[in-house]
Amino acid sequence: MRIGALAGIVGITTRAVRHYHRIGLLSEPPRQSNGYREYSLRDAVELARIRRLTELGLSLDEVKDVLADDAGRDLVEILAELDTDLARQEEAIRQRRVRLGQLLEQAERTGRLPTEAPVSPELAALFEDMARASALLPGPEPAMAAKERELLALLETGSPGGDRGWLYAMGQSLSVDAEAMRRAYDVYAQMDELAEAAEDDPRVEETARAIVESIPDEAAQSMIAAEGDCGSGEDGGFADALFAEFSPAQVVAVRRAIELLKESAR
Repeated sequence: MRIGALAGIVGITTRAVRHYHRIGLLSEPPRQSNGYREYSLRDAVELARIRRLTELGLSLDEVKDVLADDAGRDLVEILAELDTDLARQEEAIRQRRVRLGQLLEQAERTGRLPTEAPVSPELAALFEDMARASALLPGPEPAMAAKERELLALLETGSPGGDRGWLYAMGQSLSVDAEAMRRAYDVYAQMDELAEAAEDDPRVEETARAIVESIPDEAAQSMIAAEGDCGSGEDGGFADALFAEFSPAQVVAVRRAIELLKESAR
């Protein structure tokens, strides 16, 4: 039979058959006097097996290994590895669907998703609480509140599986304590006021102390422990990138707040 008939019987393209020849996966029969290759039933059987193996998820290199082992021992090993890998993929897909379901449920409940989405359920709950608090403000939301949400999403993304206890402790405190949320928004407003202020403005110290008072104790302890990992150095760092977004007075206020947190921990 010709290559077209062979491909048709197995249900693949002639291009795939030629590719299998090029990579040595399927033996190429000699050409006849008329220049055409003549394929046998054995070629069709071999090609059909290649198709079945690839449909199981084996790569062409793995298929080649299987076909080279007449005893079939490699096939058992490869199939076991493939099954394990598929189980991992299945679990990953399940977890992704759970996460997607949470996001869809959040969108249905609130009518929208925050611009920082997707984030963890814990952070999403905090952002929802912030949105409700912002809606009660007499004026527009402080710019620093939006910047803080971006920062929290960045910190969470940058430490997958790491110590995020301080972040969740802060979120839980703000979520269950309306007064804590009010204090947080007072701080955001104070930070906004420092945008055009001088570094020696008296409001800098006031804002630094307000920042400290707005942070829950358990979150403060974890933040102090993690502060060294975010500091600046010869090659720059997270703190450098963060402070580049702040005005000079805002930077002084945040650095002073960190000093006060460390002093209180001694």
